[in-house]
Amino acid sequence: MATVLSVSGSPSATSRTARLLRHLDRRLTAQGHEVIPLDVRTIPAEALLGADFRHPAIVEATALFERADGVVIGTPVYKAAYSGLLKSLLDLLPQYGLAGKTVLPLATGGTTAHVLAIDYALRPVLSSMGAGHIVQGWFTLDKDIAVGDDGTLTVAPGPAEALAQVVDQFSEALGSRTALLAAAG
Repeated sequence: MATVLSVSGSPSATSRTARLLRHLDRRLTAQGHEVIPLDVRTIPAEALLGADFRHPAIVEATALFERADGVVIGTPVYKAAYSGLLKSLLDLLPQYGLAGKTVLPLATGGTTAHVLAIDYALRPVLSSMGAGHIVQGWFTLDKDIAVGDDGTLTVAPGPAEALAQVVDQFSEALGSRTALLAAAG
């Protein structure tokens, strides 16, 4: 089916956001998509903060975005916006680095006061980068994401069902896009 780049904008190695993305990656893989995870925190800080467009890690990340049919962008919400780490990477991508791509924005946070961060902070940036289709995003409260001692992730039933629906809508949009491209080619 489609190639999906699953991007975690969390600076934490034990992030609920990253774990939630990897959980959703498995659902997309089960639906037949090739999923490539990208944890922005693994890109060297000097490349991101120094805006080193030629750094091998930035070149590689840019190539991953180019290769993808769809992109899942996950971020924790800090001060009513997506993470600065994610912003640093998005700033280094080409102006239309999401041209024609189907994009699923996801966010996690401690309070429902941050629920609009997807629509008022992240969605405009994704749109300005040329995203072909931005599907309905989803915000999940930190309290609804539990990580067991063995690293397993559990999402509370209501949010888990909503996330499954959002991911399925994203997958369906990817399938439609892939079929259109195949018919045009």
